[in-house]
Amino acid sequence: MSAYEPQVDSPFRAEPSVRDEAPQFVLPLVARIEKAAPPARTDALETAARAVLTILSDERSLGDGAWATAMRDWQDARIRKVVRRARGAEWRRAEALDGITVAGRAAEVRVYPPVPLDGWPKDLARLQVSGTDLEDPEPPAAPEPGTPVLWLSPEVTMSAGKAMAQAGHGAQLAWWDLTAADRAAWRDAGFPLAVRTAPASRWRALTLSGLPVVRDAGYTEIAPGSCTVVADHPALRGA
Repeated sequence: MSAYEPQVDSPFRAEPSVRDEAPQFVLPLVARIEKAAPPARTDALETAARAVLTILSDERSLGDGAWATAMRDWQDARIRKVVRRARGAEWRRAEALDGITVAGRAAEVRVYPPVPLDGWPKDLARLQVSGTDLEDPEPPAAPEPGTPVLWLSPEVTMSAGKAMAQAGHGAQLAWWDLTAADRAAWRDAGFPLAVRTAPASRWRALTLSGLPVVRDAGYTEIAPGSCTVVADHPALRGA
C-alpha cells in the first residue's frame, strides 16, 4: 500500500466493503468526439477531471439542491464514473438532458447527476463506451509551476475513456482532502489542472508521497487494485 492509505470503506478499494451494500450509482460523463475534429487526448482528460470538480462544487449538488440526494447516494457507494462518446445529433440530445457542459481547449465533456447502474436515461444508454482512443498530436508541455497535476501511472495502459474516468477519480480525491478554503480558491480560479503521465523514475516516489492515490476497483480494463493516478495538488503536499 502507499503512504496514502484509503479508509476501509474507500470507494476505490478492490476488496468488498460496506460501500458495496449500498445501492450503486454511476456518474455519467459524455465526451463530444466528432469524426472530423476529435479533441486531443490530454485536453479530453483534463476537461473530464474539471467536469467532475464542477459538478461536485455546483450548488445543485450541495445542501438541499436538486442533485444533492443523488450525489450523496452515489458517494455513499462505490464512486463509479462511466465515460461515453457522442457526436452530431447524439451530442445535441445529450446536451438537452439535465447536466453541465465543461469546455477545454477543444474538448467538451458533459457531466450529469448520478443515476442507478441500471437506470441510465435512454439518450445516454444508447451511446457507445468504445471509440474514445484519442491521441495527442504532440507531447503536452510541462505543467506551469503551482498547477495541480493528476499523474497517470506509466505502468498501466488505459483507453482514453478509462483514463478520463480515472483522472476524474483523482480530482475527486484531491477535492475531498482539501480544506474548504482551498476548495473555494480552486473553484474560483476555474479548477486549473494538468493531467500528465508520470516519469517511470518518479512513479514509486509519487505513490509513497502521502498524496491521494487512486487504486482501481477493477471493473473494466485493468486489474483490481491497480494504482492509476496520484493527485498532486500543491495544498496537499506535506499534509
